[in-house]
Amino acid sequence: MRPSRSQALPNDITREELIQTLRSKGIRDERVLNAMDNVRRELFVPKVFVRKAYNDVALPIGHDQTISQPYTVAFMTQELDVQPGDKVLEIGTGSGYQAAVLATLGAHLFTIERQADLYKHTTPLLATLHPDVTCLFGDGTLGCEEFAPYDKIIVTAGAPVIPESLRMQLRAGGRLIIPVGNPDQQKMVIVERISETEFRDRVADGAFTFVPLVGREGWNARNGETS
Repeated sequence: MRPSRSQALPNDITREELIQTLRSKGIRDERVLNAMDNVRRELFVPKVFVRKAYNDVALPIGHDQTISQPYTVAFMTQELDVQPGDKVLEIGTGSGYQAAVLATLGAHLFTIERQADLYKHTTPLLATLHPDVTCLFGDGTLGCEEFAPYDKIIVTAGAPVIPESLRMQLRAGGRLIIPVGNPDQQKMVIVERISETEFRDRVADGAFTFVPLVGREGWNARNGETS
C-alpha cells in the first residue's frame, strides 16, 4: 500500500520530486522507482534531518555512518535486479533504508550490521515495517554461511577487495554488487557467478563514496588498512 501523503512533512523537496530526479539520472526500472516511492525515507533519518529526507544526498546517522544517497540506493537496486522471492543478503544494515527498499520489492532478505548501536536501533524498526526481514549482528565481510547460498548479495560499504566469503556464498546464476576502491572513492563492481568455479566481474560507470567496509575481509577499523 502506498504511504499516505495527507500529512506530508515540509521537506526541502517532495517524494514525487525525488522520483523525478532519479528518472532524470537514468533510473529506468519502474519496480525500483515504485519501491523508492513507497518507502518513507523520513523514518530512517535522524529527526534533525527529516526535512531533508527526500533530498538526493547522503545524510549522517551517527557512529560515523550514513544513510546512502537515494540515487545510489536506486542504482544498486536496479543493478541487483531483485525479483520477488529472491534470497538476498545485505551487508551493512545501517539505517535500514536499503533493506526496506529490497523488502518492498519482495526479497527474502537477510541483513547484517556490525555496529551494535545501529543494530539495536534498526532491528525493531524493520521488524515493525517488514517482519519477514532477518536482522543479524556480526562481521558482514564474512557473509552468513548459515543461510547461504544467496540469489543476490548487496554490500553497502566500500571494500578494498571483494571478500572471497561473499563470492562463495553466491549461488550459481546469482549476482553480487559491491563498491570497491580506496577509502575515499570506489567503483561499483557487479559480480555474476556463472558456475561453481567461474565468475564474471563488470565495473559500472561512475564513482561512488561509501563508508569503509570494516571486518576480517575488509578494512581494519583502527588504521584504515586492509585486515
